[in-house]
Amino acid sequence: MINIIWFFILCFGICFGILGGKGEEISKAIISSSDSTVKLAISLLGIMCLWCGVMKIAEKSGLTDKIAKIMRPILKILFKKAAEDEKTMGAIVMNLTANMMGLSNAATPFGIKAMEKLNNLNKKRSEASDDMALFLVLNAACIQFIPTTVISIRAAVGSKNPAETIIPGVIATAVAAAVGVICCKIMEKYF
Repeated sequence: MINIIWFFILCFGICFGILGGKGEEISKAIISSSDSTVKLAISLLGIMCLWCGVMKIAEKSGLTDKIAKIMRPILKILFKKAAEDEKTMGAIVMNLTANMMGLSNAATPFGIKAMEKLNNLNKKRSEASDDMALFLVLNAACIQFIPTTVISIRAAVGSKNPAETIIPGVIATAVAAAVGVICCKIMEKYF
């Protein structure tokens, strides 16, 4: 659906510009923006490779496992039915840990596996369980200790200190996660 919306926005803008007599300016803008896009993508590629390597080292060194051990008791309190199944909790913990460390590519398979396991525990197949909704909120508002994407983009566009967003990012994502969990727990009582 979003592809269709973007297509119509672009077509409408281009047609409106051509009918307004700005065809030459539109073609110049398209060419210059595509040039800068390619340059940005190439500079991002190197930085993302570096951060993915650092995160892979964190994963191989056991840092993500240590974070998972810290998170497991907390998550057992938050998740009702999922806490009874070790495999489901394992997938949830690994997904959230990978997200916290900026390993979004590694987090996706764990997230899919966690949602499948949560669905197996769900008695009402036609609607999401409370645990599924809570997992979705935690996955979307996960605390980010190392926001690799933001750091990479800031470095690619020439920021003097691309990592200065780490502390505000941790604070913002922690608040978002806390508010999300509180809202889920309140909604569980009424819906």
